[in-house]
Amino acid sequence: MKPIYVVDGARTPFLKAQKGPGPFAASDLATQAGRALLLRQPFSPADLDEVILGCAAPSPDETNIGRMVALRLGCGNKVPGWTVMRNCASGMQAIDSAIANIQCGRSELVLAGGVDALSRAPLLYSDAMVRWFASMMSMRSAGQKAQHFTKLRPAALLTPVIGLMKGLTDPVVGLLMGQTAENLAWKFGIDRQQMDEFAVRSHQRALAARAAGHFGEIVPVVDNHGKIYAEDDGVRADASMAGMAKLKPFFDKKYGNITAANSSQITDGAAWVLLASAEAVEKWNLNPLGKIVDSQWSGLDPAQMGLGPVHASTPILQRHNLSLADVDYWELNEAFAAQVLGCQAAWASDEYCREQLDLPGALGSVDDSKLNIDGGAVSIGHPVGASGARIVLHLLHVLRRNKARRGIATICIGGGLGGAMLLETEN
Repeated sequence: MKPIYVVDGARTPFLKAQKGPGPFAASDLATQAGRALLLRQPFSPADLDEVILGCAAPSPDETNIGRMVALRLGCGNKVPGWTVMRNCASGMQAIDSAIANIQCGRSELVLAGGVDALSRAPLLYSDAMVRWFASMMSMRSAGQKAQHFTKLRPAALLTPVIGLMKGLTDPVVGLLMGQTAENLAWKFGIDRQQMDEFAVRSHQRALAARAAGHFGEIVPVVDNHGKIYAEDDGVRADASMAGMAKLKPFFDKKYGNITAANSSQITDGAAWVLLASAEAVEKWNLNPLGKIVDSQWSGLDPAQMGLGPVHASTPILQRHNLSLADVDYWELNEAFAAQVLGCQAAWASDEYCREQLDLPGALGSVDDSKLNIDGGAVSIGHPVGASGARIVLHLLHVLRRNKARRGIATICIGGGLGGAMLLETEN
């Protein structure tokens, strides 16, 4: 493969959904982060070959959000902008699509990333209410319409459908993503204490990373009222086991252990990386953060989608004759604490590795000191379309500051998929 270089990157702060829509539309977040990134480059936005943006839940007024943002970034009419969607890995898919185009010679310099403003996910009418409106529109006389109103049953028809809940429910197995994580907890015997301990550690690591200045990829964003947002606002300084214990299970209220606190947060955010061929690096005298060596997509049972990182990362390890310990650092997206713990348990299981990965036995374990060392989505947040790009970008910064060579960024994906990328620095 031709080397694919990551030249630079930037992301917005990840903003936790509060009550109602957040201060930024998805296109606003992507534009502000992209503008800050492009302003520090030696080339102009019009010199890009294309812009690829992953987004899992674009608003109706942001159709083909990739093109919309490319135009807002000043790329001009001639630079193609387009949108990809692979659920939680939409941002990683944007990077992989850019890699493919650079590999085949169609592009040399690409802006790729992901975005979502999940706080703005819509409330929907039920199908029954939509049919009521449709019938209303076909009626001619006032009498017909008045009679039609007598058939309106507010309690049954006007109860809103939460669009985000539908989006987070697998349409094939009929399970919420959190219910698939409960499946992993049951399968591997992961208890509530383990989940809560993982969640507390995620917040502690994110706080320590912030204090040490390890989130340099974040660029502040400004809303229409002049308010500045400079940090991920879901990270909690008061995260504790006692606090975690107060929350009740959300997805399986009777038997479950997964709560809002040991799950990733509903979040708004955007993340970008600039990808370049060797020719583009030389042409513009660029200084890359590192390079993407390999990528892999894998499928598995949708009811156990959280194990996607195991299925996607393992083939990369095999192709490059690597063990889990040979990887200097990992960024494994924290959709749920139970899901990350489930991935670790699957790699350590002789039975799982033999039956599901066609290996002779257990692959081993990932050292906790190498995994998500600056926290993850449980503390930072998970804007679905952006997370795949965030973990790639942050992992390169982790490798560089620790003078390490090799890392894997990997993510589970709703629908029973996993994605992974092998990264290297020049250290």
